Amino acid sequence: MTSTPDVPATQTGLKPDAIGFIDALVIGLAATSPAYSLAAVIAPIVLLTGVHAPGVLVISFVPMLLIASAFYYLNTVDQDCGTTFSWVTRAMGPWFGWLGGWAIAMTGVLVIGSLAEVGVRFGLLTVGADAAADNTWLVRVLAIVLILVMTAVCVFGTEPSARLQNILIVAQVVALLVFAAVALVRVFQDTSTLEPLTPSLSWLNPFGQGGAALTAGLLLGVFAYWGWESAVNLTEESEDSAQAPGKAAVLSTVLLLLTYVAVAYAVVAYAGTTFLADNSEEEEFIFALLSTEVLGGWDWVVLLSVTTSAVASTQTTIIPASRTGLSMARRYALPGTFGRIHPRYRTPDVSTWWVAGIAIAWYLVLSVISENALFDSLTALSLLIAFYYALTGVACAIYFRHHLRGSVKNLLLIGVGPVIGAIMLGWLLVESVIDMSDPENSYTGQSWFGLGPPLVIGIGIALAGVVVMFVWRLRDGRYWQESPSVLEREQA
Repeated sequence: MTSTPDVPATQTGLKPDAIGFIDALVIGLAATSPAYSLAAVIAPIVLLTGVHAPGVLVISFVPMLLIASAFYYLNTVDQDCGTTFSWVTRAMGPWFGWLGGWAIAMTGVLVIGSLAEVGVRFGLLTVGADAAADNTWLVRVLAIVLILVMTAVCVFGTEPSARLQNILIVAQVVALLVFAAVALVRVFQDTSTLEPLTPSLSWLNPFGQGGAALTAGLLLGVFAYWGWESAVNLTEESEDSAQAPGKAAVLSTVLLLLTYVAVAYAVVAYAGTTFLADNSEEEEFIFALLSTEVLGGWDWVVLLSVTTSAVASTQTTIIPASRTGLSMARRYALPGTFGRIHPRYRTPDVSTWWVAGIAIAWYLVLSVISENALFDSLTALSLLIAFYYALTGVACAIYFRHHLRGSVKNLLLIGVGPVIGAIMLGWLLVESVIDMSDPENSYTGQSWFGLGPPLVIGIGIALAGVVVMFVWRLRDGRYWQESPSVLEREQA
């Protein structure tokens, strides 16, 4: 069932059993960049939904869990590092499969530079080098250096990557929990320096504001959870590859939920909605503002958390893109050079360096245009995320359609659940397009071809993918010989 087309004879395989379940779980958590993601979304969500921000993070978790279920079950039958690309190809054919792979690769290109910049800037703030953190060109140079270093770590082997992530995730989560605990203690001791609110279970109601506010909040929430599937991209390099990566992906979403809700409660209770709403444009710098208020001279703890979060995610975000490139090349959906595996380190070195190179070029071009243009490219991420997550949910139901009536568990977990998750994400995708069409909703506030820059970027990436796909189809049509009608006989 899991056979793939022949690969080039010169290619060696990825290193099997390189990481265990805990390593996969840590990578899944680190790829979401919890501290950075939460810092980036909490103030805007509060601006939209007030005290119901924790509830929005809860409901945003629902489609993530449903799609994580699809990742788990699809991985049990096809342990391919290309994940969505491979599964969608099997279930829905090569055209959808190729576009799913393109979407995954491009998410890495869009975000890696920004993550590295945040890691550098907050690292400088952590050590008190505030002036250096304000030096734009110094930060850019150091961000590029960080990308290169993290790429090298990825190339040098999955084991050192996992060991580095284990250290970074501990520093990140401990710092977040310390911040949340101190903030809540000060709220109950009535020693908050801002406008504290008494925590309430009613904050978990995501429909308090309703309407467009909830929709916009959900879009931010989905971005905060994105990235957990990196654990599954390492399936060919994991112990118990049929089970452990999928379980790590599911568990990572649950742990993220608990962390996000706890910190959201602490932030809203300590600072109050007015302070957060007034500083909603600060985004990831909201923790830099709050850390001094909450921890005083120990504010470096939170700054370190965001630093480690961004640095960790700079590395782990390279993994899905590079493994997807490898998988696509093995099936002749991309040039064979992307399928090269380093003979010593057993990692996809060519694909990994390509991802880094394109990401650096994208980062430099947009950051030179303007910082707001770079932020607009991050906003476009939601389009790609919603697309390939939804595609995976639909592919799961299609692939296992002959088994849905086998049991209630099958019907719910590999049929109804993933489809509901796909529908929710499809709805958010449509809402994103509508919202991004208005230039006023972008960071630049400018009109590109009569549309908002994020939508233009998203459309541009999609069109570029279609062009590359058709060009390569004309160059080498072997991948397009795969068809669901043939592959479905394997799983039946």
